[in-house]
Amino acid sequence: MASVSKQWVPDRRDMIWVNFNPQVGSEMKDEHPMLVLSPKAFNERTQLVIGLPMTHAQSNETNPFAVKFTSTKGEVCYVLTHQPKSFAWRERGARPHAWKQVPPEVFEAACEELNAIIVISAA
Repeated sequence: MASVSKQWVPDRRDMIWVNFNPQVGSEMKDEHPMLVLSPKAFNERTQLVIGLPMTHAQSNETNPFAVKFTSTKGEVCYVLTHQPKSFAWRERGARPHAWKQVPPEVFEAACEELNAIIVISAA
């Protein structure tokens, strides 16, 4: 994996590459994009990143927990809202994704889907 500057820290809404291994059961494995949910200050201070895995797998077309979006280059991608992860991003060799960030509406939709699963709001 390419080395990333010690100055780089992932931020909320960023797309990053991260190694999902070790994998257990139906979890994703190997290196995949991840949508970062946690803010830069948290990621820097804790050396952890909280996010949602992303994939191009067409099998997610009918997945009710996948938020579908199309990149500016026409590539279809799915944010898997049912698999939130917390990773030690530096130790897993995280690096920026070429797409930089997901559009604001995709981030909002992913957060809404995750909230529907785990009900973050105490209201």
